Amino acid sequence: MQHIDWKSSGWEELAPHVGRIRLPGWDCTTGLVVGEDAALLIDTGSSLREGVRLRGDVRRLLGPHGRVTHIALTHPHFDHVLGTAAFAGVEVYGAVGIDTVFAGGAEQLRASAVRHGLDPDAAAEAVDLLVTPRHRVCGEWTLDLGGGVRVLLANLGPAHSGHDLTVLVPGAPARPEIVFCGDLVEESGEPQTGSDAAPRHWPAALDRLLSLGGEDALYVPGHGSVVNAAFVREQRATLAARYGVS
Repeated sequence: MQHIDWKSSGWEELAPHVGRIRLPGWDCTTGLVVGEDAALLIDTGSSLREGVRLRGDVRRLLGPHGRVTHIALTHPHFDHVLGTAAFAGVEVYGAVGIDTVFAGGAEQLRASAVRHGLDPDAAAEAVDLLVTPRHRVCGEWTLDLGGGVRVLLANLGPAHSGHDLTVLVPGAPARPEIVFCGDLVEESGEPQTGSDAAPRHWPAALDRLLSLGGEDALYVPGHGSVVNAAFVREQRATLAARYGVS
């Protein structure tokens, strides 16, 4: 497998074939998992402009012929999905039911983006070109990216949103599992609950997240620095106390 110089493109290396970047503005994480035959992007940013930026990053990381072949959207909030249209011909995955959100809630998605500070024209353009995931994950779905690189997509919602998807990259000798959590875990601020959240189910979703990754995994939050299992357990306890669940 090719060597990837993550640092020169401003990305954080999590494993030789796995990296992530914290995008400006909303400090939103985008991840990239690279196999010999395919490359999976995890979330696409808050606008077409960010999607184009990410597409250019991937080309610099993987060479002129490198491209994203698969996208996993962790949940249907604007800062994680509005860059998807920048990637043509890509297989897009989301939790089952995300298609109904995109079909019926495009105006709400646009309004949320503008309310949080995205330029209205940029928000309208991205929503007009909104890409609905073709592949809807109910339970778990394994993707083979080639060269022994496999990832597990797991539907853990509803919790932070109605449709939460996580991505597990299995470990290797001397390397931990890596779990892209979406906004099920946030490190740079308090966990956020909007109108589509199911907060009483959130602690149970974090229990499932911990069972997937295990004690030694790297947990990559939707916003903020990479954390460990102890941090996830603390956030679970905070949410359980806040919403009166065990």
